[in-house]
This record gives sequence, C-alpha cells and structure tokens, in this order.
Amino acid sequence: MSGNDKFMPIGLSLKGRTCLVVGGDLAALREVESLLEYDAAITVIASNVHEKLEYHAKRGRIALEKREYQSSEAAAYGLVVSAAEDVEVNTQVHGDASEAGVLVNIVGDLAHCNFIFPEVLRRDCLTAALSTDGKASFVSGHLRVVLDNIFPAHWEHLMRLAASFQSSVESRWANDPAAKNACYSEFLEADWKKMLEELSDEQIEKELTRMLEMPE
Repeated sequence: MSGNDKFMPIGLSLKGRTCLVVGGDLAALREVESLLEYDAAITVIASNVHEKLEYHAKRGRIALEKREYQSSEAAAYGLVVSAAEDVEVNTQVHGDASEAGVLVNIVGDLAHCNFIFPEVLRRDCLTAALSTDGKASFVSGHLRVVLDNIFPAHWEHLMRLAASFQSSVESRWANDPAAKNACYSEFLEADWKKMLEELSDEQIEKELTRMLEMPE
C-alpha cells in the first residue's frame, strides 16, 4: 500500500460490531474513545494499559485482556486498530487482518491502513467529517475548529427537530414530491438561531406544524 492512496468517505455503522484495539497507551485510548461513541463492541489487548482504559473496562464499556497479542486473532474481528509500541506486533496485526479481509488501521503508519479516522464534528444526527487522506492532518484538524463556528451548539437541538420534521413530512406527503420540497424549503429558510432563542418548545412545535401543512 502506497502513501498515495485515496480514502473514500463512507458512513459505517459500528453498533455491535466487534472491534479489536491492540495496545494500551494514550494513542490506543484515543481510538477506543472514538469507537465508543458509535456503540462498537470493543476488545482491548495489551499487557500494560492506561488507567482510563481500566476505567472503561470496570464499567463494562470495553473488554480488557491484559496479555500479548496472539497470532491470527485479528481475523475474528470486524474492525482492527493497532497502536502497539512494538513495531513487530503492529506488523503482525496488519498481516493477520489484511489476510482475513478485515478493516485495519495501524496508528501512525498510513502505509499500513486500509481505513483512517477523519476529523469529525457531530451535532446529534449531523456528522461533518474532514480528511486529507492522512497527508496533511494539521489542516483537517484546523478545519475541525472552523466547523465548530459554522455549526454552533444550537445545531444539536436543530438537528433533532430536523429529523423529526422529515419523518412527519415523509408521512404526510408520501406521494407528493412538490409538497415535500415546499416543506423542506420552509424549514431551511427559517431563522432557527433566533427561533430557538426566543420561542418556547410549544411555539416551535406550532411553527413546525405550520410548515408541514403549508403546501395545501
């Protein structure tokens, strides 16, 4: 695998997917905490582990096995990350996962990754992901901060409303594409920052109902 690879941005459900993280230091912790946000079933294998990994294990959020990685066990998982301090271990994990066709990321070694973690901003169901294919990560890191300003905190509430509104529109106007588009346009043109600041939940609900019925 060369350093010129392009990584396709895709949405991948990790809910219940078995994920293996090899290594127990801060780098491994960062990857574990990223995976935890997506309800993955995580197993960590490492002889020495960061205290926060112990914390997650005690609360049943991860399975923690304090031992050395064993040959070929990566093949049993749906996704694998290796952040071992020993290069030979990382090489072994990469080989085992690749041979089994398993997605694998060797932390800090782009040439041995067939997937990478982008910079991510989440506002409820809205996800904005930024990547430079691992070649200029300082840029994607900077742009992640920029996105915080583009999508401030009120977007968390707004996206919950948007998801509920879409469900109502799809139900109310199932066979009328023009009506759907009219509803969505009304929603998108609203001054949501002002509405969320000034209106009560009941008033917002009335506004959404008005938007929903508007095409008639």
